[in-house]
Amino acid sequence: MSLFSTISSRYNRFKLKNSPQTNLVYGFLVYVLVGWSILLLPFLQKTYIPVVDNLFIATSAISTTGLVTVSIYDSYNFFGQFIIMILFQIGGIGYMTFTTFYLLSTTKRITHWHKKIIQTEFDVPKELKIKDFLRSVIIYTIVMEVLGAICFFIAFKREGIQTFEALWSSIFHSVSAFCTAGFGLNNNSFMDFTGNSFINIIISVLAICGSLGFIVVTDIWYRLSKRTKEISFTTKMVSVGFLILLAFGMITTYFFEPLVQELQGQEKLWASFFQAMTSMTTVGFNTIDTGGLSLPILLMVIFLMYIGASPAGTAGGMKITTLTAMLAIIKSRLYGEKEITFLKRKIPFERLYVATSTFIFYTMIIFFTCFLLSFTETADFKNILFEVASALGTVGLSVGLTGELTTFGKLVFIVIMFVGRLGVITFGYALLARKLKD
Repeated sequence: MSLFSTISSRYNRFKLKNSPQTNLVYGFLVYVLVGWSILLLPFLQKTYIPVVDNLFIATSAISTTGLVTVSIYDSYNFFGQFIIMILFQIGGIGYMTFTTFYLLSTTKRITHWHKKIIQTEFDVPKELKIKDFLRSVIIYTIVMEVLGAICFFIAFKREGIQTFEALWSSIFHSVSAFCTAGFGLNNNSFMDFTGNSFINIIISVLAICGSLGFIVVTDIWYRLSKRTKEISFTTKMVSVGFLILLAFGMITTYFFEPLVQELQGQEKLWASFFQAMTSMTTVGFNTIDTGGLSLPILLMVIFLMYIGASPAGTAGGMKITTLTAMLAIIKSRLYGEKEITFLKRKIPFERLYVATSTFIFYTMIIFFTCFLLSFTETADFKNILFEVASALGTVGLSVGLTGELTTFGKLVFIVIMFVGRLGVITFGYALLARKLKD
């Protein structure tokens, strides 16, 4: 038996003996380590970047977080920026989606193992065929990102940006926005375009379509085009929750944020909407100074980052479905109802079990991480809490603490960004499964 056959055989035995959740952990970890190894290459860097910072950027990209300890534009050349874009593209669509689509393109078949991993990585309805789902996700991603890049290019050329710079920036930011990665080539994000309605719309459409996910967007489109008579229960939960929270964030920011009050007319409206949208979709771009937000709005943003968007999309956070399930539990207890319902529909016990577990585990991680960082980081607690919520929710908004983290703080953030991308329950189950087997 050849060396390749031996390695292949051992790898197959290894992956089959592990749970889908454990395989997801290993899969994302491999991509992080490969990305880190590539970013360490000196010819990708404009200036020397410490090893831990390269690891931080690789993890942030794969987790589609967008938090950075060094400037992407000032630290990496075109090729380095391209590698980072590839990493958050893979992280955005899911490493198993990427891997399995390649497998389909070459062998025309996928194994039962691949199907189980994808079912774990995405909340795919049982009636939907995996092959059809994968092809649809890839096509959906390509179409949205190409359209986004074209629109960005038009917008940037209107701003007088040179052709090549406008082209590269358009592609980079289109992929980043759709994958809700939050990586940008501008050191002040999009603060120069606060009142630019075209750019605000481009980012918002890409981020919302990416964060809600292919299943939800398709479900809504079929209903609007009258292909179906009714949208699914999950889509209703996500859509209603998303609109309510988005409106809450926008109205609160519009009337109570001093930074917004300094703006006039269209800029004021767009800044309010964008702040709520970027927190909800976890896209991580900002058009006003996040570090300058007042305490009430800072807490509101933390809450929106804590929730996130759809479980089937690119957004992070605890997910809207978890919030709606928790609210339904509270309502049923207060009214003494025997069944737990939302929008007059009974919520299955399995969903309630996952929701409560996610809520408890997610909150525990935030508390424990803040507790650890309070020993090593010289920053106000509100800033630590904000940055931790942003990292675990894979948001990327920052009040300036990330760039000042100690080495220990950077390592802690690397771990929680990784956990945030996997999902706290997936990560917890992977650890528990290994412990039980040991």
